[in-house]
Amino acid sequence: MEFFPDARQAGPISLGWRRLLLVYALAVGMLAGSAYTMYVHFDFSHSSDTRSYLRMAKGEFRGVRITHRYRVLVPAVAATVAAPIELIYARVWPHRAASDWPLRLGFYVVNTLVLGGAGVFLFLTCLRCGASPGAAALAVAAVLSSRWAVYVAGLPLVDSLYMLVFALAFYASVSGSTAALVACIVLGPHAKESFLFLIPWLLVFGRNAGRLPLQLSLLAGSLAVAYGVRYYIDARLGAPPSESVNNALAHLENLSYSLRRMFSPKGVGELFSIFGFFSLVLLAGLQGGRAAWQRWPRHLTWACAGLVLVVLAHMLLSGDLGRMGYLAAPAFAVAFSRLITYHPWFTWLGLGNRAYADAPVA
Repeated sequence: MEFFPDARQAGPISLGWRRLLLVYALAVGMLAGSAYTMYVHFDFSHSSDTRSYLRMAKGEFRGVRITHRYRVLVPAVAATVAAPIELIYARVWPHRAASDWPLRLGFYVVNTLVLGGAGVFLFLTCLRCGASPGAAALAVAAVLSSRWAVYVAGLPLVDSLYMLVFALAFYASVSGSTAALVACIVLGPHAKESFLFLIPWLLVFGRNAGRLPLQLSLLAGSLAVAYGVRYYIDARLGAPPSESVNNALAHLENLSYSLRRMFSPKGVGELFSIFGFFSLVLLAGLQGGRAAWQRWPRHLTWACAGLVLVVLAHMLLSGDLGRMGYLAAPAFAVAFSRLITYHPWFTWLGLGNRAYADAPVA
């Protein structure tokens, strides 16, 4: 079944590695400067999450919150990056070498590079969904200028990898890239346990990239490795397996709190802060009648709506509305870029894509 017919009618999209490298450099450059202030000045006493991941990067799992205990990939890479940095610090700033500064810098470097990579896949996804290059670039800028991008890139967190997983998932669904699908499924269970909520979306909308037998076999292998990591860590700490189950069920207690907060003035403000004033572009989609939506394929609408539902589950169970809501970036980027490309309100920008606009409506 062809889920995104109009994304293919304009012919294959080939930018070449040099242009993709330029997009990546722009994404990393946008993140690095804004996230640096967060990396330098953040007060770690306000965030148990960051303290947990710093301990994990040091190989200290005892005392780490069980919610974070198994997300080992980013802390391990950050520790590897921090090792040579610590040697430099020992020569330049000896008083910092024995502190958390090398690890904090390692996380900042890794998260900035990974989130920049997610930006590249968002850019490619927008192109595949029919947006013009200029509109796709604006969409990436809207996503990476979010307050949560600064938070994710600048602090010892693992959200950058999870953002990459979501970006890979949507790109695989619209491009048919099996490599992106494999990367998404291999990385997903090690990014966050809540990847389980994305699996049904992948099974429905990821069939362009891999049919059900391939997806199920990949999921079985990746989840088995993730279970092996959990088993090893639990055995090392002497933690009973039931502890993980009880922790997962405890997240259900956040539902009522999240719903109350979501419909409060403070919650509405937090939701608006995810993409800020760029969110106002989406209001254009409510105007213009049939002409405004004639280039919006039915299956693309369902894919975006489905991803938002997956993100909503993350938001309600975590209680962290803004940070989890940022995972909707692929759907937001596609909607934003297509509206900029096709909506009559934005023709003055000169970013319309005639190759797509002249193609028959799917």
